[in-house]
Amino acid sequence: MSEMIQPSNDKTFRVELFIAQLLRWGVILSFVIVAIGIGIALVANQTGYHQIRLDDLNTILAYHPGQPEFPNSIGDILAGVLAFKSYAIISLGLFVLIAIPVMRVAVSIVAFAVERDWLYVGITLFVLAMLMLSFAIGEAGG
Repeated sequence: MSEMIQPSNDKTFRVELFIAQLLRWGVILSFVIVAIGIGIALVANQTGYHQIRLDDLNTILAYHPGQPEFPNSIGDILAGVLAFKSYAIISLGLFVLIAIPVMRVAVSIVAFAVERDWLYVGITLFVLAMLMLSFAIGEAGG
């Protein structure tokens, strides 16, 4: 029925295959990390940050703390993961999920440079710079 169309050269095909595998396994890794965090939250019946219990939905929905209920920086995430806090583990999984497309852009820069396609190196560098800028702006506003 449908044939897989291979790019014109084998090197390009290998790079595209690597990027596809990176995306696939990155999403799977992210899912596993989030699932582990959810499992820990359900077994421990707490978030790991405050004494709110997770067994009553009305209590969870009515709870409005003055401080964040989850880690909001990379340092907080890593410290929480080392302390085995469920929300930190879930946040790590989400961080991995966000990092996957950024890694794809970085790999693409290397691939275009190897092919000496300088126009696409420049375009992809611009995309990476915009991603980094958006993360910096988000952190400053967060």
